[in-house]
Amino acid sequence: MAGSRVHQPMESAEFDFILARADGPVLAYFSGTWPKAVQACKEMDTVVAELARAYEGRLTCVKVDISRCPEPTKRYGVTGAPAFVLISSDGGATAATGPMDRTEFRDFLDGHL
Repeated sequence: MAGSRVHQPMESAEFDFILARADGPVLAYFSGTWPKAVQACKEMDTVVAELARAYEGRLTCVKVDISRCPEPTKRYGVTGAPAFVLISSDGGATAATGPMDRTEFRDFLDGHL
C-alpha cells in the first residue's frame, strides 16, 4: 500500500500520534497476518487505498497490524481481521468487521462521516 495515502504505524504509540494529529475522522483498518486473515486483508488493501484517495482531505486512513499495535486493537475491541473502526474527532467510534466490497465500504463511510 506504499504511496496509497494510508498510514502504516509500526507500533501503538505511532498509531496514537497519528490519531492525535488528524484533522478529522480516522479510519483504522485492522489487518492480521494469520492464514485466515491474510487473503481477506489483501483483498481489502486495494479497496482501502482507493477510498483513501477518494476521501482525501475528509478522512485519515491508517492500516493497523494487530500484532504490532496491540493497544489500539484492544481499545477498540477488535477480535478479527479485517476490521474497520471509524473514529470521529470527538473520540467516538463505529466499527465494522469482515471484508466489504467498494459499495458497501462507501456506504459504511458515508453513513458515518
